[in-house]
Amino acid sequence: MARLLSLIALSAVASASQIQQPLRESSSSQTAINTNSKPLVSTEAIQADIKSKNLLKRAKKLFEIAQLGVDEYNHPTRVIGSEGHLGTLEYIYSTLDALGDYYTLSNQTFNAVVGNVFEYRLVLGDKEPESTQAMSLTPPTPNKDAVFGQLLFVENEGCHASDYPTDTPDKWIAFIRRGSCSFGHKSAAAGKAGAVAAVVYNNEKGSLSGTLGQPDKHHIATFGISHKDAQEYLQDLKAGKNITSSAYIDAIVRNTGTTNIIAQTKGGDQENCVMLGGHSDSVSEGPGINDDGTGSLTLLEIATHLTKYSVNNCVRFAWWAGEEEGLLGSDYYVSQLTESENLKIRLFMDYDMLASPNYAYQVYNATDAANPVGSEELRDLYTDWYEAHGLNYTYIPFDGRSDYDAFIKNGIPGGGIATGAEGVKTKEEEEMFGGTAGQWFDPCYHQLCDTVDNLALEAWELNTKLVAHSVATYAVSFKGFPKRTSVKYSAIEDGPTRFHGPKLVM
Repeated sequence: MARLLSLIALSAVASASQIQQPLRESSSSQTAINTNSKPLVSTEAIQADIKSKNLLKRAKKLFEIAQLGVDEYNHPTRVIGSEGHLGTLEYIYSTLDALGDYYTLSNQTFNAVVGNVFEYRLVLGDKEPESTQAMSLTPPTPNKDAVFGQLLFVENEGCHASDYPTDTPDKWIAFIRRGSCSFGHKSAAAGKAGAVAAVVYNNEKGSLSGTLGQPDKHHIATFGISHKDAQEYLQDLKAGKNITSSAYIDAIVRNTGTTNIIAQTKGGDQENCVMLGGHSDSVSEGPGINDDGTGSLTLLEIATHLTKYSVNNCVRFAWWAGEEEGLLGSDYYVSQLTESENLKIRLFMDYDMLASPNYAYQVYNATDAANPVGSEELRDLYTDWYEAHGLNYTYIPFDGRSDYDAFIKNGIPGGGIATGAEGVKTKEEEEMFGGTAGQWFDPCYHQLCDTVDNLALEAWELNTKLVAHSVATYAVSFKGFPKRTSVKYSAIEDGPTRFHGPKLVM
């Protein structure tokens, strides 16, 4: 464990050239292992190992670890760069290290960007729009103080310099329609045009929150508001009325070092690996016990039980850092793979939020037509299992919201299951799964209340059994599963990606 901690400390100053490659650094205590004396893993056996009481015990430990973030954030959190996330990494690594020499362990350190919004306020005219939200990774207003200026309408979607007014007062706030380019691009364009703050209003029903993404020196304090709240301001601006406004954000955006943890079986065909992952971090707003404590702990529980068995194909587990900041860990991991290492990964399975209290059994609708060939076969493995157990399921978009994104963009078949985040359960889904229609699948999504009390244990145990089934199936055989031949694939282009991680980027 001391070695992991030293790597984490070094990661804060590591440059890209210094960062270790995946699966090149392993525990010095580990030696070659002969698993021939162990029975071959079977889906029935490893599913029988899964017990909700053991999962709950791990969740309680994780919440205890999240308390380490209280001193800095005033509440439990496991956001990257916090003591809560460092404690999470220590827990994962020490648990794996205690399993003996079954796995090769590696730590992949990289630089990441983390932000925290402490306070914000937006007043347009004489009102504070009820839907106002500060964008993630927004810089603060100058000197972390309120700025005052006239609200000015921006033409089109504010993606080009020509969209912005040129005859402006010394201080003004840009009012920009969502669409065509990312929020970060809009913020930078408004900054270049001389605005002191930017407000992006939704171009469809609902409130608007998202992330500016990678920091840019031209970014300015940026807010999002709903389509409904924007209407009266649009009418007044088009009528030529002056709208004196003010904006205030107290926030930080900083670089931090963080770490992915990888565990690969020493047994099995090392040229043909089944890979699965979950993210080890939470948002800054809460402890993230469902998101994604349940996914990362599911992997840890299955990795523990797998040591009782032998495998024909290698199994590679990954705990990603920085998912909540925009899939940073998984993006970096895939970017470092050589073509030959890429081709060793036969498929990647993503497990994020497996115990939402108002759950539905959700399967990513990963078709071969729009994704690397093999993705649909994985999708069907999940649905076949649900059907065999007399359970309902629904398909959800495979739209870049979690850590599968970099894999499918680099030719690796992917898929996964979930139980729902901020989506609203329909009446039909209430009939299929129980729960309450009209409410979020996880009412505590990205909030302080995402604690141990926010878990549907029956759904978590059942989904962990399905994850175990997926591992056992491919650890035994890839028979009938498409072979990898390329790190590229031809995707169907549906337009710009709205998500890159859990937050909207445009």
